[in-house]
Amino acid sequence: MNHSAPGNADKHGESLVARFAEAPHIAASAIDERRFESWLAELEPAQSARVEALLVHPLARDILVGIAEFSPYLFDLVRADPLRLIRLLECEPDTHLAALIAEARGAVLAAPDEVEVMRLLRRMKGEAALLIALCDIGGVWPVMRVTAALTDLAASSVQAALQYLLRQEAARGKLVPEDSEAPEIGCGLIVLAMGKMGAGELNYSSDIDLIVFFDPEATTLVPDIEPQPFFVRLTQGMARILQQRTYDGYVFRVDLRLRPDPSSTQVAISRDAALNYYEREGRTWERAAMIKARACAGDPKAGEALLAEIAPFVWRKHLDFAALADVHDMKRQMQTYRGQSEIAVEGHNVKVGRGGIREIEFFAQTQQLIAGGRHPELRVRPTLAALDILASSNWITSTARDELTTAYEFLRRVEHRLQMIADEQIHALPEDKEAVERFAWFFGYQSREAFARDLLRQLGIVQGHYEKLFEGDDPTGTASLPAIDYRAGPDDPRLLQHLTTLGFKKPAAVAQTVCDWLTGDYRVFRNKPTRDAFVEFVPVLIEGLAHAEEPDRAVTAFDHFLRALQRGGRLITLLGQNRDLVALVALVLGAAPRLGEMLARQPQLMDGLIDPRFFGAMPDRRELSARLASTVQDAGSYEEFLDRLRLFGQESLFLIGTRILSGTVSAQQASTAFADVAEGIVHTVHGLVADRFAAQHGRIKRQETAIIAMGRLGSREMTASSDLDLILLYDFDSDNPDSDGPKSLQGAHYFARFTQRLISAFTTRTNYGVLYEIDMRLRPSGRAGPVASSLVSFADYQANEAWTWEHMALTRARVVSASPEFTARIEQIIREVLTRRRDPVTTANDVADMRRAIAQEKGETDHWDLKYASGGMVDIDFIAQYLQLVHAHDRPEILDVSTVQVLENAARLGVLPQSEAEILRAAARLYHDLTQILRLCVSDRFKPETAGTDLQRVMARAGDAPDFSSLEARVKETQSEVRRVFSALLEGKPSA
Repeated sequence: MNHSAPGNADKHGESLVARFAEAPHIAASAIDERRFESWLAELEPAQSARVEALLVHPLARDILVGIAEFSPYLFDLVRADPLRLIRLLECEPDTHLAALIAEARGAVLAAPDEVEVMRLLRRMKGEAALLIALCDIGGVWPVMRVTAALTDLAASSVQAALQYLLRQEAARGKLVPEDSEAPEIGCGLIVLAMGKMGAGELNYSSDIDLIVFFDPEATTLVPDIEPQPFFVRLTQGMARILQQRTYDGYVFRVDLRLRPDPSSTQVAISRDAALNYYEREGRTWERAAMIKARACAGDPKAGEALLAEIAPFVWRKHLDFAALADVHDMKRQMQTYRGQSEIAVEGHNVKVGRGGIREIEFFAQTQQLIAGGRHPELRVRPTLAALDILASSNWITSTARDELTTAYEFLRRVEHRLQMIADEQIHALPEDKEAVERFAWFFGYQSREAFARDLLRQLGIVQGHYEKLFEGDDPTGTASLPAIDYRAGPDDPRLLQHLTTLGFKKPAAVAQTVCDWLTGDYRVFRNKPTRDAFVEFVPVLIEGLAHAEEPDRAVTAFDHFLRALQRGGRLITLLGQNRDLVALVALVLGAAPRLGEMLARQPQLMDGLIDPRFFGAMPDRRELSARLASTVQDAGSYEEFLDRLRLFGQESLFLIGTRILSGTVSAQQASTAFADVAEGIVHTVHGLVADRFAAQHGRIKRQETAIIAMGRLGSREMTASSDLDLILLYDFDSDNPDSDGPKSLQGAHYFARFTQRLISAFTTRTNYGVLYEIDMRLRPSGRAGPVASSLVSFADYQANEAWTWEHMALTRARVVSASPEFTARIEQIIREVLTRRRDPVTTANDVADMRRAIAQEKGETDHWDLKYASGGMVDIDFIAQYLQLVHAHDRPEILDVSTVQVLENAARLGVLPQSEAEILRAAARLYHDLTQILRLCVSDRFKPETAGTDLQRVMARAGDAPDFSSLEARVKETQSEVRRVFSALLEGKPSA
């Protein structure tokens, strides 16, 4: 199959079903067809016959079976309206889409109220979404025709919503339009489409990025109406019409955060304030973003005039040093060290990952940014058009254009197919091979291997071109500078010039620091060989630190690191031989002082960073267990065993943490890795302590012990600072309660002592610190109960005494160390508790009361407290736990320890609307991404005003935001949406 999907324009005029050229791969097993055939059998006979008649066309059945098998979202659209499916298969797609949009626009003009407007636009979106998906999956349209269709749909939706609202305001006497049929003319409102919408390149489940401006001096408002509140309210109304979830779904999610300083400005900004901002404070990424800006709604003339006024900010007349340095800075920020190993297909992000879509866009946009001021022909919005003009103008080779175009089209189709599965704005492939294989089938490949081969080839091509970008343009001029004396200090003009051209903003301070390194009394340099090695390393070090995101801060952080370092000869040698590591270490030191302190205390942690496996796939539980076993196998004493365990835990934390900061693992992968490390350590400690305890006290007949993980370890959602919430259960032959050792203990006393010994192994402070803090408050009766519980008392307590909140906690219970037989008995008890019938109202009240109690104790007003804030992670966890408790009796398949998986199960089972599930899943992913970084980098509450720029940049990148202000706005909006869902589900409040 051809995955650049050129389409079949030569068949224009034929019905859609007759133009299908490719289809998903349907495995030989009949299971794949069962879901579709069951639906077909449920149709009315006349409808079924019409569908069957259309299925005689080649590939039609495979496409519909593939949708049924691989895309819950599209299959929901198919099942919701069989006549719509028939209509689409019989239509000529280009004509039908244009008519569909025109018909909806006309109906909106005649709509009696906002509810009807929302219904009309959502019905249009549903039909268009299915049509566009069929054209993409079937290879009917080339991928850029697909993106253009999505963009047309979005622009028409924005225009229709605004037109309706303006007509309503005119009817209320608040404005006097020049043309009552087109009230946007002369109204003073300007809506710019940004990003992919501006360029006509929307992806399948894209948000639409808009910036809304108004000109208070040129409106049709009546004299006594204040422009700003009016246009802010209008903008909010437009966003509400498009994105509010109703029974019919939503039209488009609206993102207004690309406006100037979004965390502190209104959603509509005056024209003069905007121009003043761009002139005084506009940043490089905002210049690049404005390349794609297009007036898409509101007053068209005013929109074009504003773009013309912004143009000098975007397109600078002279190719000066500052412009080129900006581009190198942008590239440096994107190029956080990501290792040289092969890209892992599983989990790879085709948008922002190595070799992804963003690198192609950056390749084109930055060259436009630099040369577009002098060469107006480069001022085009679409990425492929930019590549074409760059090639025809000899800025790039025709080979580069052709290869990047092919890669772009391929990756955009991968992105679309990912998003069609559940109508989610995701860009990453699944995390496991089986799921990637299913995706490959949906994409038309017969195997994961064939898909992976093509994907890796395209990613490699993009990487090759991206890495060469501007490599011949050395803005630093270092190649021609004479040898530099780094001991000279801030009085040497040549050294200051050298540091300035490298990108340091405070060259005198940097020169003084480097001079101190070479001449001062640092403990690590009292060893002469180490000092000599460092003197040789300094030029490489300075160059590496210059490639950090903030070079000056990196030097300061490295200085603090050197002062704390007690021995470091081998570390200095390693860095000197692996200069790429310098920028990575600078990132770690600048953003995560906690990791820097660990590295200063234990320089051997650096060994893991140069292991070729470090930047490959994350080790699974089996591999971690093998590494852990080999770490402790020859420990000469119990104390050495504990030290080695702690060193293993700290090295794992350091390596996983570094990968989080470098953006080479997702938050979910990091959560799982932290949990795998903890689980391996728990199992190892359990075994060793049991053996040592038995050597002293013996064993009791038929004794069993089990460690149950609760909380974040139970759900495999751990962070760098997670405690371990554990419960210890035991069982034994009650007729023979005495242990058989030299210091015999009886029954419950035996297991209480054993548990205390176990806790001590984790919490005793050795030369390498504490292994984990242990929290056992989730055991039966909490602090008032015994530290270990018998299986019988645990089952009785859960069945007869436990509160609802304790059963909520039990949804995350997972046995992590026990014999298989004892594990099965415990899991059966937990399942019986979770699947008993419950009253939904009582349970909802209990959950809501628990949430209010937590809010009273912890507070919920700090939006950076991502766990406890109103609409934060606790809200999402409680929703998932509530859904399990009230539905597991009838639908036990809803149960899972993972919050995100529970939400997916709930949506699939129909107990949570798909639209609400999407809000919650996206929010959980955002919170997990940010929480991983905050737990790694901040020991107390996060305060943006005191956070370093390094940390803010890492967080913005993790939240896929252009800057920290945009991220903050996204967090607030997300929390508002989550709280709305929580209130509707658990407090009976309307979701509007």
